[in-house]
Amino acid sequence: MSLAATTVRATDAQVRRRRMVPPLLVAGGITAATIALHLRDPHAQGSWGLCPSAALGFSCPGCGGLRAVNDLSNLRILDAASSNLLFVATIPLFAWVFWRWSVGRWSGRAWEPDSRTVARVSAVMIAVMVVFSVVRNTPAGAWLAP
Repeated sequence: MSLAATTVRATDAQVRRRRMVPPLLVAGGITAATIALHLRDPHAQGSWGLCPSAALGFSCPGCGGLRAVNDLSNLRILDAASSNLLFVATIPLFAWVFWRWSVGRWSGRAWEPDSRTVARVSAVMIAVMVVFSVVRNTPAGAWLAP
């Protein structure tokens, strides 16, 4: 193997390493947050501070998310779904998006979804969060409350 080929391979490895920094930082941040939520139980009132929406008397789409992460870190899937069903239901979607992004970064072929698709999915997600919030704050949807 020639010196030029060795240099090219080293450069390719360095480029790939740089491309993988963002996914690794995101994965590290999620891991650190999950460990923190596992070690400091959000089920204990006030352990993570006061929730502004709960203080105002309503449950936002994220209410119960910290408890859901804690439940998932303890392998209590049904308890996590009871804490925040929307959060638990969207985990596979976000895992798939993260996977596609990471593979694109690894291969050097960026994954760029169609902008219309992104706009549609974003609109649907926002609508689902609004409906989820409204329903979980009504007597009929009390079973969705955290």
